[in-house]
Amino acid sequence: MRNTHASYGQSMNYVRSGLVNMRRSKLEMYIDVLKVLAHHGPLKLTHVMYKANVNCSVLKQYLDFLIRQNLIEEKTLRKKRNKRVVYAITERGRTVLKYFRELNSALQITEEANKIPALLY
Repeated sequence: MRNTHASYGQSMNYVRSGLVNMRRSKLEMYIDVLKVLAHHGPLKLTHVMYKANVNCSVLKQYLDFLIRQNLIEEKTLRKKRNKRVVYAITERGRTVLKYFRELNSALQITEEANKIPALLY
């Protein structure tokens, strides 16, 4: 029997809307990575991978893009002999996430207004 429930890292927006099986756009995946790092970061690559539900090779491309845009940063933590690379959201990344949430909220309000029958205006 196939499990149709959302995996651990899948965004709750997809679960609530019943769109679990739909693919995310690049923008949605970038935003999901930013959300994960804003709420749980700094994180190692594998932790971002599981929490954002993105495979490793794709995630590396997305992290490189987000780094080039100065939305996240790569940090090397040193503990005795071990080096650990983690990713953290930047202040610019937090700002972009804030603007995205505001835009998304405004678009949802507009979408709901368009569903109201003309007779109610």
